This record gives sequence, structure tokens and C-alpha cells, in this order.
Amino acid sequence: MTVALDQALLKAHARSDADALITLYKQAADTAATESATGFFLTHAYVFALEAGDARAKELRLALVQLGRDIPAPLEF
Repeated sequence: MTVALDQALLKAHARSDADALITLYKQAADTAATESATGFFLTHAYVFALEAGDARAKELRLALVQLGRDIPAPLEF
């Protein structure tokens, strides 16, 4: 993670800015050096999206499923 991204995350946390936190954690996931780091940042983005009722939660969960860090939703009949 870059220093600028780290600073932006800290500022977003200080403001309790859920929208920025989702965006910034997703950005951190997209640029992470390892799969483990990607999963860590995606999980944070997902949790903030869930807490905020943000529509990006679905996309973030799918990304976590693709990484094997969540299970696919059961089929609904």
C-alpha cells in the first residue's frame, strides 16, 4: 500500500466516512502485493459496505468468493 493510500484510509476512518472507506479498501485490494493482503482489504471493504447498506457489498462478496474466502450463496427456489 502506498503512503498516500494509507493516509487517505486514516483520514476516512477519522471522519467515519463509509463511502470513502469502501472505495479506499477496494483500491488497496486491487493494488495489494499478495493474495492474503487482497483478501484482507476486500474483507474490510465488504464489512463497511454491509454496515452502510451499500450496493457494492454484492460485488465485494463475489470477489471474496472468487478468492475462496467466502462461500457462494445457496440457490434459492
